[in-house]
Amino acid sequence: MLGMFSQDIAIDLGTANTLVYVRGRGVVLNEPSVVAITKAPNNKVVSVGRAAKEMLGKTPGNIEAIRPMREGVIADFEVTEAMMGYFIQKAHQRKHLIRSRVVISIPAGITDVETKAVRGAAMSAGVREVLLIEQPMAAAVGAGLPVLDARGSMIIDIGGGTSDVAVIALGGMVTYETLKVAGDRMDEAIIQYLRRKENILIGERTAEQIKITTGKAHAAGRDEKMQVKGRDLISGVPKSISITCGDVQEALTDTIQSIVEAAKSVLERTPPELSADLAERGIVLAGGGASLVGLDVTLREETGVPVFIAEDPLLSVVYGVGQVLDDLDRYRGLLF
Repeated sequence: MLGMFSQDIAIDLGTANTLVYVRGRGVVLNEPSVVAITKAPNNKVVSVGRAAKEMLGKTPGNIEAIRPMREGVIADFEVTEAMMGYFIQKAHQRKHLIRSRVVISIPAGITDVETKAVRGAAMSAGVREVLLIEQPMAAAVGAGLPVLDARGSMIIDIGGGTSDVAVIALGGMVTYETLKVAGDRMDEAIIQYLRRKENILIGERTAEQIKITTGKAHAAGRDEKMQVKGRDLISGVPKSISITCGDVQEALTDTIQSIVEAAKSVLERTPPELSADLAERGIVLAGGGASLVGLDVTLREETGVPVFIAEDPLLSVVYGVGQVLDDLDRYRGLLF
């Protein structure tokens, strides 16, 4: 009876953004995974999502803006529970809802404790059943790869907290690697680069904007400039500098190389028959990191394998989780 009156939902619970898919309605919510709360002893939620992200680095003394997901896993259980409850209610467009079934994507290879934390947060947020799927598998489904076929497919999903590299065949991951090197680490690399080279301190939101506006992973990419404002580390006063795409490429060198090495490692561990499939079908890039200009070119040059970007890389995971939700009988073997 519960299933007749509730709307099943799929969630891409990301470090940077949370996306919610409702069966029959599609993607209904895409908001930053940020919660603003008052400090102890009250710990009252002030805002969630986009409004809370606007507060990052700007909050007064009694309010704290928190990102409860770090490197793909729950760093603050209570805040994550509050965030998920808010998003689920917003997706259903009502405060009192009949408990839904939910499918949630999680990074490949996370621990049993971390998996239990995701289940627990979802159950506490008001759902009746929690099913989990690994993010690279969800990204592959969302990117249109034939994950149930015997022929091999390879996906690289670069999110906010983790990058998942996986070779998939017959509904399972034949070989994979999860890195805690992704969008957040790129932002941190930009912050440290400007601190070291220009003696200027910038915040996380500014670093993210630099990455989006002037970020690139290959010398042949765009060549633009951007004005950046921050605090001079010597004088302590506000300072403005100009940063080029070449500067950002230099800042991201180590981060990009880590992803390249992970791709090479997975390819080296792939069985020969599947390697032949990959040589023909190539690698598919998904996640927000897939939008980094020139990353596909760098990976192609380093691995010798064709590289393609998913049609809508930012939404690949949530589309995949949504497809699984819509056809549970077919994809049941992908869930746990």
